Amino acid sequence: MEQVLFSTPDNPIPENRTEGFFETHDGHRLRYAVFRSSAPVAKGTVVLLQGRNEYIEKYFETIRDLTARGLWVATFDLRGQGGSTRLLKKPQYGHVRRFVDYEHDLDTFLEKIVLPDTRLPFFILAHSTGALIALSAAPYLSTRVERMVLTAPFIGLSGQSASEGTIRTLAATACSLGLGSFPLKRRFEEPQFRDNPLTSDEKRFSRNVAVATAHPELVLGPPSARWLHESFTTIDRVTSPIHLFSITIPTVVIAPTRDDIVPYIAQERMSRYFRAAQFVPINGARHEVLQERDVYRKAALAAFHAFIPGSDAEAVEEIEGFGT
Repeated sequence: MEQVLFSTPDNPIPENRTEGFFETHDGHRLRYAVFRSSAPVAKGTVVLLQGRNEYIEKYFETIRDLTARGLWVATFDLRGQGGSTRLLKKPQYGHVRRFVDYEHDLDTFLEKIVLPDTRLPFFILAHSTGALIALSAAPYLSTRVERMVLTAPFIGLSGQSASEGTIRTLAATACSLGLGSFPLKRRFEEPQFRDNPLTSDEKRFSRNVAVATAHPELVLGPPSARWLHESFTTIDRVTSPIHLFSITIPTVVIAPTRDDIVPYIAQERMSRYFRAAQFVPINGARHEVLQERDVYRKAALAAFHAFIPGSDAEAVEEIEGFGT
């Protein structure tokens, strides 16, 4: 029998689950898992959307936090990464042909797995690239998703050896020359803890490194030029006032103020036009707020639980002050 999920000594697989693979509209096989709460009455289901170069195992701790609060969790590895089908002959390169394919995959996941096999109401918790997918898909999700929480949504890029403008130009040029499947840089070295932009929590950082070391087949290298070009095109569309005005799903945007991957100022600027959203800064946190030290991670989870599930009045009252 094929093993679907993997554990390491300090990252055991949560119990009470169903795991497997589902097929996309264009024939790719994506890995998924549904984790059930032991509470007698479920409060609903959280659809967890990961960031680039992430996978289900990285969220075991967060999944336990959510199921302990009476929520079910349904999640899957994005196409081209984790335990899902890779899209290039060189599987270490992150790639997508069209960004809308991610949205089609989310729609398929909702129809094939979430709707028949989990509990209403449905919520979205999405990080980075997953949050960009949620933002892009949000206008047509309003009849199925009650609320969204987006952490460090990927709406800009910083902390690279070249400026965002330069990377945009290089990616677009490579795609126009038929070189979209190639990365802009060939080598991709994971940062050491002392200089990593993801988290200030050494224990959680080491836990994630241990998973990647034990199961390197889950890990990605640099993104392809096509992935970058498609992402930047989507960023431009979803951050436009017209698109943001079209989103009616109540949303919380959780923005780490020390984010060296997605500029904090870009997240703050987007929130000004996002009528359905509340903006919650987490002062001092780095990009992966759900992998951060407890002081930051608990603040993010508190904002989440104040909002999902709950009334708008409760959310506003409880969220105020979380970023201070």
